[in-house]
Amino acid sequence: MGLKRRLFVLLASASLVGALFPAAASATTPTSYPRDQTLYTTGTMWYPPGNFNPVSNSQETTGTLGLLYEPLFLYNPLTDKFTPWLAKGGSWTGSNVYTLTLRQGIKWNDGTALTADDVIYTVNLGKLPSVGYSTIWNFLQSVTKVDQYTVKFTFSKPEYQEWSNWLYNWAIVPSSWGTKDATSVLFANSTNPVGSGPYKLLTYNAQEVVWQKNDSWWGKSLLGLDVKPEYVIDLTDLSNNVTLGQMLSGGTVDLSNNFLPGIASIVTGLAGQGGYSISTYYSKPPYMLSANTAWLVPNVTKKPTNDPVFRRALAESINVSQIVTNVYTNIVAAANPTGLLPTWSQYIDKSAVAKYGFTYNPTDAKKLLTNAGYKMGSDGYFRNKDGSPINLSLIVPNGWTDWMAAIQSIAQSAKKAGIRITPGFPSQADRLSKMNANPPTFDLTIANDAQISNTPWTYYNWMFHTPFVANAGNYAHYKNATAWSLVQQLDTTPSSNVSAMKSIISQLETIQLQNLPVIPLWYNGMWSQANNTVWTNWPSSAAGSLHVPPVTWGGYWNMGAVLMLTTLKLAQ
Repeated sequence: MGLKRRLFVLLASASLVGALFPAAASATTPTSYPRDQTLYTTGTMWYPPGNFNPVSNSQETTGTLGLLYEPLFLYNPLTDKFTPWLAKGGSWTGSNVYTLTLRQGIKWNDGTALTADDVIYTVNLGKLPSVGYSTIWNFLQSVTKVDQYTVKFTFSKPEYQEWSNWLYNWAIVPSSWGTKDATSVLFANSTNPVGSGPYKLLTYNAQEVVWQKNDSWWGKSLLGLDVKPEYVIDLTDLSNNVTLGQMLSGGTVDLSNNFLPGIASIVTGLAGQGGYSISTYYSKPPYMLSANTAWLVPNVTKKPTNDPVFRRALAESINVSQIVTNVYTNIVAAANPTGLLPTWSQYIDKSAVAKYGFTYNPTDAKKLLTNAGYKMGSDGYFRNKDGSPINLSLIVPNGWTDWMAAIQSIAQSAKKAGIRITPGFPSQADRLSKMNANPPTFDLTIANDAQISNTPWTYYNWMFHTPFVANAGNYAHYKNATAWSLVQQLDTTPSSNVSAMKSIISQLETIQLQNLPVIPLWYNGMWSQANNTVWTNWPSSAAGSLHVPPVTWGGYWNMGAVLMLTTLKLAQ
């Protein structure tokens, strides 16, 4: 699906960029904001902005979490380090007690102090079932105020992994919101929102949201940090190709977190010849950091995908290398059979992978199916054991061009193993309705919901979550009581006890590899392309560079991306 290198040579003409990507020419670029003070981003908003509520379960507008509201800690997955942020520190002061100390001197952007009362108020909002972090009250017993800047959390059963994940994934909101119920809490503070972060909401419309620097941000005095852009403007996404045009048309966009077709050709080809000033985190393949694992998800409630032998044959029928090379032009990497991200490599049990892993082998896939009782039909495709035809529908959202190309590649390679797969491209809403139905109404889909995080617990919680809860993972509807028990055991293991975590994760890997409730395919890229025309000094793998994810997706500001704004420099 990548555009040919020859096409990018033609794109050196700015007028031709406008002709091939007309939407780029009409993209909103407000002239009222000085260009040398404004950072333009895109890659997150696929619908008009308007939700500025950070407890609304990841439905908020880009920047709400991280620019306007802030967490207690930052977590950098590239270094596996927590950095105190609103919090000065926190520690387990008892077997079931966590004590948190806030920084003194932090103020909301209305001038009032941020104190323990705000932290307690935020945590108590989680008692409302509509709040995205309501599950913490499954193991949190109470939250109490020790003094104006100290909070004590008492747990009925400490779930260390989930708690550490909460500390950086959710923002503290002001107690001035007042009394809320399950409905009103989702619309609190939606007009002129009061936050503690380095930016304030200035304005927004269907095409963009504009954040303006908060000159009284506490980080300047308490941390010696200062965000450089006066304005951060996030543009609504139209399509991957439109964004590509914006990136190539003289710096209309400074940072794109979209998948951009053919970006490898630009970085290694024309950019090196002075054509475009575009850079990525790595200067060579895979160019991108890994953000999540793209799985093939089978519906295990229906045949033949309810058969683990069929699922293994399916896994061996997919030529992932072809997807990596032809679809992604090597800007992603093939996944380890466990699917664990590179940042979690220490937890991969190599012996389990060697014993139970899988590779592309259509010949072996045919043998597996034949030995299991599946019969090859005269059309060259296997049939169910009862003789009925097998024709699996594999769906991804219409418009997700990389995935659309990937599943066509999957269908082609599966054909060599005698497995008939028909690609389908429903709307995202229709796809989600099929995935969240109980029982599900899809055959196969691609999913990548389990994002990079501080712990593999989040990965296995998505894979094995029982019972099924809409949008909470386990779209396959796979049931394994032992696996789910291990996931909960992992949750209650302190992150400092790495050996115990490895032991539990090894058992989960064995169950996964033997049963394949999902089939890991490739590591989906942490898409990030920076245009150096106006702003430079982007995070990268280079020595001396800032090593943080240069990504604005929901939650990624909290994974260190906000620090990027403090180190950017204007191009000369």
